[in-house]
Amino acid sequence: MEATSLTAQKSLLEVLPPGKRARLHRLLYEFGPGNGTMMLLPIDQGIEHGPRDFFPNPDSKDPDYQFRLAAEAGYSALACQIGMAEKYYPDYAGAVPLILKVNGKTDIPPSNAAFSSCNASVEDGVRLGADAIGYTLYVGTPRQDEDLAQLRRVREDCDRYGMPLVVWSYPRGEAVDGKGGATSFYAVDYAARMAMEMGADVVKLNMPTIDPAKDKDAPAPYNELEVSQDEAIRQCVESAGRSLVVLSGGSKVDDETVLSHVESVMNAGGSGVIFGRNVWQREWNEALEIIASIKESLLANVKRTP
Repeated sequence: MEATSLTAQKSLLEVLPPGKRARLHRLLYEFGPGNGTMMLLPIDQGIEHGPRDFFPNPDSKDPDYQFRLAAEAGYSALACQIGMAEKYYPDYAGAVPLILKVNGKTDIPPSNAAFSSCNASVEDGVRLGADAIGYTLYVGTPRQDEDLAQLRRVREDCDRYGMPLVVWSYPRGEAVDGKGGATSFYAVDYAARMAMEMGADVVKLNMPTIDPAKDKDAPAPYNELEVSQDEAIRQCVESAGRSLVVLSGGSKVDDETVLSHVESVMNAGGSGVIFGRNVWQREWNEALEIIASIKESLLANVKRTP
């Protein structure tokens, strides 16, 4: 059966309490491309990667560049950490919704025992006028017991305050590396299911890659499957159930690859994309051009109920 993203959205909105439903409806229909799609701008890379990501476009080192881009280009929401939300979002409140990321880490230590500790609260999100809360979950690291306990507390607060929960679900650790790697079909599919079962309303996933040399190390039946990348994305979206799926863009790539990723996730029944560096690492006019193309592709490829 062909995946239908609008059917998944209808099912999710029907079961959510009114606070979550109202806020998620804003992201899907009242901002951004609309029509049940989401185009999110993550600007938390200054923590996750350090300032090196700003070198390709020095203007982007000023957070106002990204905030202004999100508002003027018509994003569904932007996602950032507490410091930038407090210092810059007041200038844009009402112009673009906010997803407050409540945990983060640097990439200085090795990722074999990755853990992203909380630095803000759901209550902070309410105070700042956020429409959703973002949380990074590392699936498969030795510290996942701490991670899941921390996520439980965030999820409970999201339920208490009526906040949609967006989970950045990322496989990490030596065990994952030994079973095909963090972007293997097996790992991304596992991450999709894990986030859904842990209570995510929206799941952010990396693009699964197909690499026969590495995939043979994955557990059965993944090590025996012959699937295309598009088929892998579809199965990951299905594993997320009623949770909505947005695809991460990762490092900057060419325009053709960006737009092919949009088409792939929407054809798989996803609800949108969350592209950061692929947008704000470009100078202003070039960024606006790729954003317009992303919007057009989102709307052209959204799946409808038969």
